[in-house]
Amino acid sequence: MRNLVRQEVFDSSRTLIVKIGSNVLTRDDDQLDEDGIGHLSEQIDRLIFSGRKVVIVSSGAVAAGIGVLGLTQSPESLPALQAAAAAGQTRLMKEWGENLNRSGHVVAQILVTVNDFRNRRRYLNVRNTIRTLLDFGVVPVVNENDSVSTEEIALGDNDQLASMIAAQVPDPLLIILSGIDGLYDGPPSDPTSNLISLVEKPDVSMLSHVAAEQSSRGRGGMSAKLSAIIDATSVGESVILANGREAGVLDRISRGDDVGTLFLAAGTTVPAWKKWIGYATRPEGKLVLDEGARRAVVAEGRSLLAVGISDVIGDFDQGASVELVSSSYSAVARGLSNYSSVDVRRILGRRTAQIRELIGHVPYGEVVHRDNLVVTDVGRTAEADNTRG
Repeated sequence: MRNLVRQEVFDSSRTLIVKIGSNVLTRDDDQLDEDGIGHLSEQIDRLIFSGRKVVIVSSGAVAAGIGVLGLTQSPESLPALQAAAAAGQTRLMKEWGENLNRSGHVVAQILVTVNDFRNRRRYLNVRNTIRTLLDFGVVPVVNENDSVSTEEIALGDNDQLASMIAAQVPDPLLIILSGIDGLYDGPPSDPTSNLISLVEKPDVSMLSHVAAEQSSRGRGGMSAKLSAIIDATSVGESVILANGREAGVLDRISRGDDVGTLFLAAGTTVPAWKKWIGYATRPEGKLVLDEGARRAVVAEGRSLLAVGISDVIGDFDQGASVELVSSSYSAVARGLSNYSSVDVRRILGRRTAQIRELIGHVPYGEVVHRDNLVVTDVGRTAEADNTRG
């Protein structure tokens, strides 16, 4: 059934980021589903024909590697997973390339790690490469570089990667194709649970509908997907979560059909610089705000001054990304600190006029300037560390 809201969301998009999970690209024997890639490629061709540019964020390298290496099941050790990913990347790209080449599309592979997004220069290099490929009419296929990653292969997930890619392209619509139909109001296996078609204001309350377990083949479960969705929608991007194994799922999305769950953008679109600050960087510490400072930052759009800081958690250098949390440790914002943690501890709770006598100079009037700050107050909770500096 056609849905006017969904049609409007699709029609307003220029770039589609299609994240395809391992459960969609893997057969029951844990090997790569070539037929599934073929069907999705045909639909992606039609999306491009509709005038959209498409970026594919593809899982499946490990599954492809299982077949290449002649394994009977997915490996468990980190070296074996890395070997399977390395062997499988070529096979995975071969499938995407051959299928999309049939309809005249050139494919380019981009392998990244989380550090490519945390470092500003490398982040811009990834963004510029993707945008240039799209300008040339090429379809980028992006994946985490699991063959050389250590932390990322155990903790990362392509849902978060896809949300980061969405922040880099113009007028994006993020489509997450998984092995489930969308967000339910209870366990999907419970016959009394209902599919939620539309989430108008995505926030952390959505996590109450799901358990934190991982999917059977992917690295991220439903909680990981919702966290990525919260990140994307908080900076002005809409997201659709749908079942990638449903026949013609991308065709249905392009027609505005009521398929999966649509998560509407929760905030206005923010500049690319602030998107990078907001969720591509990893906070190295936390600044605890009193109620006046929290209100000034969140509701009044002001910078963070030393007088409004009640505590510092962690150690960090000047220029580091920090998370701003309320007195109850609920995350409210993220920004770049003008002071190191050592200096913040010396000036916290003090007025700007007192800074010179405390540290000998006043390099900045604000601890975090508004231009380098992004409000993320969507109800997420930041757990306080046990150690105070």
